[in-house]
Amino acid sequence: MRLRRKPWIDEAIHEYDSHVILENHEAHKGKWREMFEDPTKPLYFELGTGKGRFIAGMAETHPEANFVGFEVQLGVLYYAAQKIFERNLPNAKVSLFDIAGIEDVVAPEEIDRFYINFCDPWPKARHAKRRLTYRTFLDRYARLLKPQGEIHFKTDNEGLFLFSLEEFKECGWTLKNVTYDLHSTDTPNVMTEYEEKFSKKDSRFSAWKQLNLRRRNYGAKG
Repeated sequence: MRLRRKPWIDEAIHEYDSHVILENHEAHKGKWREMFEDPTKPLYFELGTGKGRFIAGMAETHPEANFVGFEVQLGVLYYAAQKIFERNLPNAKVSLFDIAGIEDVVAPEEIDRFYINFCDPWPKARHAKRRLTYRTFLDRYARLLKPQGEIHFKTDNEGLFLFSLEEFKECGWTLKNVTYDLHSTDTPNVMTEYEEKFSKKDSRFSAWKQLNLRRRNYGAKG
C-alpha cells in the first residue's frame, strides 16, 4: 500500500543523512560493510524495512552485527531513519531502494543474512512472481548470500507461508527452523510495527509464522 506523499519529508529526511542512503547505491556494491564503524561484523539486510521498528530493535539488541534496511517508500523510510538516528545506533542504516534491482547494488556473497518480514502476499495467482519468496527472488538471494548465509522470514499470511515453504524446498534451501505460532514460543523475536499492532489488537492474529533457512549452492538446484 502506498502512503500519501508528504512533501516536507523530502527536506526533513536530510536531518538523518548519517544513517540514510538516498542515491548512488551502485557505488556501494561490494562495499556496504565499509559504511560502518566496524566493517568486520556480519552484515544483515532487511528487505522492506517499513518504519524501522524491527531494524532499530535488532541493531540495538545485536551490536555484534551491522544492519541495512531497504525501503522503497520515502514516506516510511523517514521514520526508520529517525528511529536509528535518535537511538544513536552506529550499526544500522536505511536505504531508499526497490529490491527488484538488488543485484545491481549488492555483490555476490556480500551478505550474511536477509530478513523478510510481513511482505505483500500478492494473493492472486497471476501475481505470484511478485512475491519476495518466489523462486527468482530466491535465486538472487542465494547469489548474494555468503556460504552458510541465511534468510529469516516472518508472515501472518497462511497462503504465503505455505507457498514459501514449497518454493524454498523446490529451490534446495535448508530449513533450519519452522515456527507455526511464533508468539506462543520462547523464540527471541523483535517485532515490526505491523506485528505489534495486530498481535495486541486481535487474538486471531496470534499465529505468526517464521522460517529460518540456510543458503543453498546457487549453482545447483535441489
